[in-house]
Amino acid sequence: MKRLWMLAVCLIFATCVNAGGDPDAGKQKAAPCAACHGTDGNSANPAWPKLAGQGEKYLAGQMRLFKNGTRVNALMNLQVENLSEQDIQDIAAYFSSQPASSGVASADKEYQGEKLYKIGERIYRGGNAATGVPACMSCHGPNGFGNAPAQFPRLAGQHAQYTAAQLRAYQSGARYHPEDHLNAMPGIVSYMTEVEIDAVAEYIAGLH
Repeated sequence: MKRLWMLAVCLIFATCVNAGGDPDAGKQKAAPCAACHGTDGNSANPAWPKLAGQGEKYLAGQMRLFKNGTRVNALMNLQVENLSEQDIQDIAAYFSSQPASSGVASADKEYQGEKLYKIGERIYRGGNAATGVPACMSCHGPNGFGNAPAQFPRLAGQHAQYTAAQLRAYQSGARYHPEDHLNAMPGIVSYMTEVEIDAVAEYIAGLH
């Protein structure tokens, strides 16, 4: 009897954990987000991230970090402070369900005669063994689609300006949240040069 009771508790807990959000409800709740991130999560401003197609768990996790103040951005901290846990899950489910728009890597930017995105491609796919930078695709996938169950974010098509800014935030320590498994990023980015950061960001923008 005790084992049956424990099994019932586990099943109830699993159902609650895996319930996730309601994208239809999330569409309504996400209306205030549209001003920066677009109605479908494909932001037009390169300083603000695209959310469309991003992993649901990752999006929810980042909103929680903004809500508890671990991740700091004045605008985002204010936007999420009154969201309930259900609101967070619903909004994450909505943006995750939207098709992500494609991006384009700049063909004009160069470094020492080589296209910047080509330098980024080498690092993204093979890392830099000489300096200890691992290949980005090890966690984010060959096409940049990430790993939703592991909460490794989708990068493909993300604005280069935003990606570069986040890499520099990890590097400087401005973005640092030890309770989040993504805290591996500061260590990885610490070995990257300014050129490598810009190059990887440019390459990621064109991934699809």
